[in-house]
Amino acid sequence: MLDLYVNVKQRLKTVRWQFRRWAVARQYGAETLAAMPVVLGNAIPKSGSHLLIQILLGLTKIGPFVNPGFPPINRDEANRKMNQIQMVKRIKQMSGGDIGYSYLDCAPPYIDLLTAPQMAAIFIYRDPRDVVVSEIKYAADIQTKHDLHPYFNETLTLDEDRLKFVIRGSHLPDLPYSGVRERFTSYIGWLEQPVLSLRFEDLVLRNEAAYHSLLDYLAGYGFTPAVSRQEAIQVLMDSIAPKKSGTFRKGQPGGWKDVFTEANKALFKQEAGDILIRLGYEDDMEW
Repeated sequence: MLDLYVNVKQRLKTVRWQFRRWAVARQYGAETLAAMPVVLGNAIPKSGSHLLIQILLGLTKIGPFVNPGFPPINRDEANRKMNQIQMVKRIKQMSGGDIGYSYLDCAPPYIDLLTAPQMAAIFIYRDPRDVVVSEIKYAADIQTKHDLHPYFNETLTLDEDRLKFVIRGSHLPDLPYSGVRERFTSYIGWLEQPVLSLRFEDLVLRNEAAYHSLLDYLAGYGFTPAVSRQEAIQVLMDSIAPKKSGTFRKGQPGGWKDVFTEANKALFKQEAGDILIRLGYEDDMEW
């Protein structure tokens, strides 16, 4: 029954997607739409994917871009994880001007797909300390169906202990969980690929330089906004709507300082202090 629901919903959304493409092609011209890049936002989980997709969808208000209306590349309509074959198929089905988002690690075959000529990939990353705080809040308080929800509410009831768990990771047979080093290492390679890398902090604080970088990047694919550059930036900034995201919490940079204990800080330095330096969030271990 669930598969039938997913198939029907997928077909209906596909029809809607094609109608939206027709409408944009009618407004801007079919050739103009086809010439636009596929825009794919890519994120480390809990690093601002919902913020990024809201901003990217703002492009539909300033040029020939389309909101296909599908879930992230990694998930189906029932929020089930997609396998690699399914995800590759989803990416290849996207057409010029389509906008989507994903959680793809920096590994084959995704590297070739996201660096293809007509693919404009934007990678968003965030202070890993804020990421782990977001993880525990999401699992403990927001998503009751999360695998860690019972564990965080019945066994690990203190944030200090929850943070230790997500920083270090778990090899428990019934509750495996990758530690912060393993998770960030699988994504951090995108910083060395020819994609646009943006910091969550710059976007959420509306640092104009980050928005200029986005428009400059898309200009390299032939996109010119239908409005002035300053108006375009304002449209993208105004697209941020935290209340429309079920996972967008407070979202303010540096929130980890209110949650981390000295023991959490020491453990994080031990497990992933060098990653903070590599990402540019710290200059050394003296924080």
